[in-house]
Amino acid sequence: MKITKQTPKKEIIRLADNCRKCGHCCSYGGCYVLEDEAENISSALSIEKQEFAEKYLEEIDFLNKKVYKTKIISKDLPFGKCIFLDEKRCMVQNVKPLHCRIGTCSEHGQATLEWFFLNHILDLDDPESIRQWAVRLENTDTIPGGRLHELVPDKKRLNNILNYEIVKKERDWDEVIGLKVIKENG
Repeated sequence: MKITKQTPKKEIIRLADNCRKCGHCCSYGGCYVLEDEAENISSALSIEKQEFAEKYLEEIDFLNKKVYKTKIISKDLPFGKCIFLDEKRCMVQNVKPLHCRIGTCSEHGQATLEWFFLNHILDLDDPESIRQWAVRLENTDTIPGGRLHELVPDKKRLNNILNYEIVKKERDWDEVIGLKVIKENG
């Protein structure tokens, strides 16, 4: 099956369901944790969400967005095992984040991770996020629906974003209170 940006989440999970639970993926880094997942995991660990975040997560900037990843246990290397990997077993297996569930060693592993970035990290309303995605695409293949012209089909708008002629989010305060419409019509 060909995975695209539009592939339903249920199908992505099904395609990634053949995880061997060998611990290999988890030995080379942490995973992204979405807001509702942080609540689920902290509940499963019987700790407050704030304590969970402080003890197990690190905030990073990816595609111009503040996101959380699980901490890694490292010996001064740029990678290391996920803090939740105990031997070859995930300590939060029953509530592990979507990123972990779909980023497996399966034949679809890389495509499912691209799907995750496109659907949960990339912000199409943020020109800087789009520019950072463009830089990423210089060195990384993507799935159908993830190419710049597919994400921003208006060629002029895409060109303006890439040339820094559009620098802030599309929905700014002027638009929210209606000034943008008045400026354009008045």
